[in-house]
Amino acid sequence: MDLSDWGISPSVMAKVTDYAVELWHEHRIPIILSTLFVLSIIRFYLHYTEEPHRLQVLPKLYKEKSQDDQKIVKSQTVEEKPVKQSSESSEDEKSTKKKAGPRRIKGDITKKPRAGADATREARKIQVLVFYTCLTGSTEKIAKQFAQSVEDSLKEKETRSTYLTPKVLDLAEIDYDEYFITPPKNEGEPIDYFYLLLLPSYNIDSINDNFLEHLQETHHDFRIDTSPLSPILGYSVFGFGDREGWPTEEEGFCFQAKEVDKWMAKLSARKRAYPLGMGDWKTDGKERMAEWQTGLLEVLQHIEETGGLGEGVPGSGNPIESDDEEIDDDDGEVVFEEGSESKATKQKSSSSIEDVEDLGRIMASSRADGATSKKSSAPIAVDFTTEGKPKKKTASAPAVVKEMVPKNSPTYNSLTKQGYAIVGSHSGVKICRWTKSALRGRGSCYKYSFYGINSHQCMETTPSLSCSNKCVFCWRHGTNPVGTSWRWVVDPPDLIFNGVKENHYKKIKMMRGVPGVRAERFAEAMRIRHCALSLVGEPIFYPYINEFLGMLHKERISSFLVCNAQHPDQLATLQHVTQLYVSIDASNKESLRRIDRPLHRDFWERFQKCLEILRERRFRQRTVFRLTLVKGFNLEDEAEGYADLVEKGLPCFVEIKGVTYCGTSTSSSAGLTMSNVPFYPEVQDFVVALEKALLKRGLNYGIAAEHAHSCCILLADKERFFVKGKWHTIIDYEKFFELLEKKGPDGDFSPEDYMGPETPEWATWGRGGFDPRDQRVDRKGKPIVEVT
Repeated sequence: MDLSDWGISPSVMAKVTDYAVELWHEHRIPIILSTLFVLSIIRFYLHYTEEPHRLQVLPKLYKEKSQDDQKIVKSQTVEEKPVKQSSESSEDEKSTKKKAGPRRIKGDITKKPRAGADATREARKIQVLVFYTCLTGSTEKIAKQFAQSVEDSLKEKETRSTYLTPKVLDLAEIDYDEYFITPPKNEGEPIDYFYLLLLPSYNIDSINDNFLEHLQETHHDFRIDTSPLSPILGYSVFGFGDREGWPTEEEGFCFQAKEVDKWMAKLSARKRAYPLGMGDWKTDGKERMAEWQTGLLEVLQHIEETGGLGEGVPGSGNPIESDDEEIDDDDGEVVFEEGSESKATKQKSSSSIEDVEDLGRIMASSRADGATSKKSSAPIAVDFTTEGKPKKKTASAPAVVKEMVPKNSPTYNSLTKQGYAIVGSHSGVKICRWTKSALRGRGSCYKYSFYGINSHQCMETTPSLSCSNKCVFCWRHGTNPVGTSWRWVVDPPDLIFNGVKENHYKKIKMMRGVPGVRAERFAEAMRIRHCALSLVGEPIFYPYINEFLGMLHKERISSFLVCNAQHPDQLATLQHVTQLYVSIDASNKESLRRIDRPLHRDFWERFQKCLEILRERRFRQRTVFRLTLVKGFNLEDEAEGYADLVEKGLPCFVEIKGVTYCGTSTSSSAGLTMSNVPFYPEVQDFVVALEKALLKRGLNYGIAAEHAHSCCILLADKERFFVKGKWHTIIDYEKFFELLEKKGPDGDFSPEDYMGPETPEWATWGRGGFDPRDQRVDRKGKPIVEVT
């Protein structure tokens, strides 16, 4: 049709068309969205108003023995009549509904036992295999006696017949492929295996060499899984040696047993159930093996009860490899935390502590990094002393006493993440890095050199995580609360005592799979003999500290209590402790304010009063001044000031220690860096200067001992502890407990009454203070060779 018939000229139509196109391009998006919206509304309306379609179901025309299947479907449609009566039709309707949907598995369905460690205990047995090597026949006899002893002990413990009779196997007669590529196959009832190996070490070609070669080849064979023995429940090795031929482990004592332990760890996916035991044929072999057997029986009983080795720290499978122990300088060592670092750097150094010999390298890198990096502000410590304006109290709203460290608090999470076990609401325990080191024969802390404490038998704990100082070198900024008075819930001392012991033993047990742990020291570690109340916070702050000390002493656990000289009232009422420490971090008021940053306004008066109390106590308790040296704060030109404080307090001993480097996170706002860490020669120079300053004042103190690895030196009262030309800084712990039981916690006896034998020659001044029984290692676990 021609547009002119309608009276519309082509020019007008063109204009209308152009306008419509322009309008569409301008508003096309709102139009499209509006259309989609309207269509969606219509679709939903039709969907919800439409009558639901019912599926037609054919009735069952067969019967089954199952009681649930003796029912038929109610109807084919709504109009159809039921085939059965109403009582059955309701059940049939339920059955139909069940059939219509996906099948559900209920929790009460009986499952078949799995073939593995998680199978039911009734369906699985445990077979202990005792392997041995022998040239003369003596090991075979020992192995058979050992297997019989294990069997008898398991029967006494009533293990519900889970354990089969142990089998004794000679490595010279078995096929290695049947036992050391995969665990033995059993066609009958499923059996789990536990391997024990008794191996003497020989310096001639023997079956041990063939066995070790097989273990190495198995591990390196690309056709075999790297951990083919991982299905076994666990393993442990005991080695026999002869100290006459090989006096030390470095010279070959039990060297083949150590190699077998290493390769078994690799092949079994680190299932070392108990540390490597070692004994001398001619001296302590029976005693060491009895200790090893006792520990093994506890492990076997644990496996029987739980089905596995339980919680533990996996070993690396390589005894010479360092496990990069975390920073645990909670044994009284003061640690500061370095400033801002990149995340990668922090992760790399967060779990290592540097030796004194490494400080030069670290210091150089610190200076290089410090030139380009800015200091970051530290997290603010939780201060409970500032509460703002006091609120009006009403009878209906009494004050609520809060917990110091609630379980749902960031403080709790932070401390537990660092490895603390929180006991109750305000106490804690943590395994010290020196405990780990001593268990592995890598050296004990300075307390062993100075006072005869076995580090692997020492528990590090505190009944109060709160402190009244915010020291610049404290390694727990922002993680432990601070306060000037106790304002929290008070836990009973028995709860704390039992809790810290339980958690300490748990942490010790977690070390049994760590490579290099010595079985005899592990056995000794399961009996706490010493307690260092210096973990974190202020132990003397706890209101029932005397009751807690009484529980320690009742079990003959020595007490080494450290306080910060800010609580004279509590110090005055303190009963006997084995050794009483007071931290002396500065020689004058301004320096103390700058270093300790105390919360008390009268901090200097409190400090002076505590020194007076120690002076009065010096003939009733072993008192110690603890000096922590920080370059730039209290090291330079303060020897004279420290000498004045020693003259006022007259302690039995003065410990001088350099601050220990810790590169885990940010430091306090004091801006400490590696340049604040004194080198050991600098600490030595300070001690010599302090000794001269004391002699100038007529105080007869001398340098008694040192521990270079801890950068720590001991001064002692020469008139009291230098007897017949020998220093006697060691404590006679048995004598201390005898005096305590005889004269009571407030009894009148002096430090000389429980003075022990002379200080070991290797611990005296000029000899380093490292226990010759142990082996120093570097960060990679390699032995450090002393250069003379």
